[in-house]
Parts: sequence; structure tokens; C-alpha cells
Amino acid sequence: MRKVLPPEASTDDDDETTGNLPPLPAGTRNYMTPQGWHTLRAELMHLLDEERPKVVDTVSWAAKNGDRSENGDYLYGKKRLREIDRRIRYLTRRLDIAEVADPSVHHGKDQIFFGATVTYADGNGVEHTITIKGIDETDNLNGEVSWVAPVARALLKAREGDEVQLMTPGGLQRLEVIEVCYPAPART
Repeated sequence: MRKVLPPEASTDDDDETTGNLPPLPAGTRNYMTPQGWHTLRAELMHLLDEERPKVVDTVSWAAKNGDRSENGDYLYGKKRLREIDRRIRYLTRRLDIAEVADPSVHHGKDQIFFGATVTYADGNGVEHTITIKGIDETDNLNGEVSWVAPVARALLKAREGDEVQLMTPGGLQRLEVIEVCYPAPART
């Protein structure tokens, strides 16, 4: 009996898992800050213009050296080339569907939208500061969370002074919004 996988469970070069990023939830937009878009675009151009040509040259040189079955440069190069091509496809897809949303348009406002840096207090009075960004540009170690993360979803559209509820594995938690900041608009 043949096992049929749904498209989202494809195992053939699963591009959505490249970079250990979660897949984009169905029916949502791929929001991204201008800085995030430029970072992904720079990575794509680096792979296309520098990294891939170097690996192709190495593989080509190694292929000329005879027996490919025991040629480490050839085997590693082919593997690295597949990784680079997978990442290129992933970045191209994500950039094609990206919707760049400039958070600076909300500068000076106290309501939480995409791109906001939010300081909130949890039920124990401990303050946390997060920046709500796109799925492809978050860095949890720097306090950046995806706009689809539960805490971001709970905070979106709230204002300074509001209390919101967040369902956690430990139960319902109340969060109080203390401060909302946006980057200043770029001067032209």
C-alpha cells in the first residue's frame, strides 16, 4: 500500500524547513520589516553571486580528479550545492510572497501593531520587552518574536495600559502593556 502525504508533509527537499524556520501558517501573509526583507535579499544575492559559484568551481575541479565515489571534495561539494540550492529556492519563495510593512508609520502611537517593541508585565510583575517581527526575521535571543507567536497575537491591537490574556501551558496569564515603541521614520 502506498502512503500518500499531504503537500505540507512533503519529504522531497522540504524547502520550508530550511533554516529551521516554521512554515508560514495557511492563509496568512508573510509580513516582513524593510530591514528583514533587505537581510533576506542580501543572503540570497550572496548565495547566488558568491557562495554557489565557488562550490560549483570546487565540484568541477574535484570531478576532474578521477574516482568520484571516494573523492571527499566532490561528495561534500555536491552535498553543499544541494543545501545552497534548497536555501535559494526557499528565500526566493519567501521574498516573492513577502509583504513589507514599515513599522515606522506607527511612530508615536500607543497601539500595538506589526513591528512594535512592547514592554509588558506578566502576572508576577516581571517586565519583558519584545519586538514583533516577521516569521523569517525573528531572533528569540534578542527579544524578537514572530507576529504569529501566541504572545504577539495576544498583544496585537492592545494599547499602553491595557491588560490582555494569554493562554499558556500553565493556564491563563494576564499581561499588562506598559510601553509601546516604534522606530522613527527614516529621513529622506
